[in-house]
Amino acid sequence: MIKYEKIIFVCTGNTCRSPMAETIYKSLETNSDIKVMSRGLVVLFSEPSNPKADTVLKSHNLQLEGHISKGLKNSDIDENTLILTMTDKQKKSIIDNFENTDNVYTIKEFVGENGDVTDPYGGTLIDYEECYVELARLVKKTVYKLNEEETL
Repeated sequence: MIKYEKIIFVCTGNTCRSPMAETIYKSLETNSDIKVMSRGLVVLFSEPSNPKADTVLKSHNLQLEGHISKGLKNSDIDENTLILTMTDKQKKSIIDNFENTDNVYTIKEFVGENGDVTDPYGGTLIDYEECYVELARLVKKTVYKLNEEETL
C-alpha cells in the first residue's frame, strides 16, 4: 500500500468544497506528516473562499484563514500524491490533462461510496451546511482509511 506524502482535494473553483475538505482534514488529522492542500480545475484568477463556506466552517469552530484559490498544476503532483476530487467529471479531467495520475479518486470512490459531492455554489446557507456535513463524513472516513493503511 502506498504511503502518501501529499493529499490534494480538488473541486471546480477552489473556493468552497475543496478548501472545506482541506480544513476538515487538517482539523481531524493532527499526527500525520502528510501535506494537505486544495486546488481547483477552473481558477481563472485568485479569489478568497466563498463567504457561505466560511460561515459554515465557523459554525463548526473551523476557519479557512487567508485562503486564496489556486489551480491544480502538474508540479503539485507526484507518484506519492493522493488526489481526491468532488466529482467523477473532475477525476476524468485530471486523468486526461495531468501527469502522475495513478492515485486519483473521487472522495466517495476512495471511501467505498458512489456519486458526487454536490456543489452548493449559488445555493443557500443550508445548502452549504449540507455540503459541509457530507464532506465531514467523507473526510473522516478518508482519515480512518489512511490511518488503517499505515498500520497494516
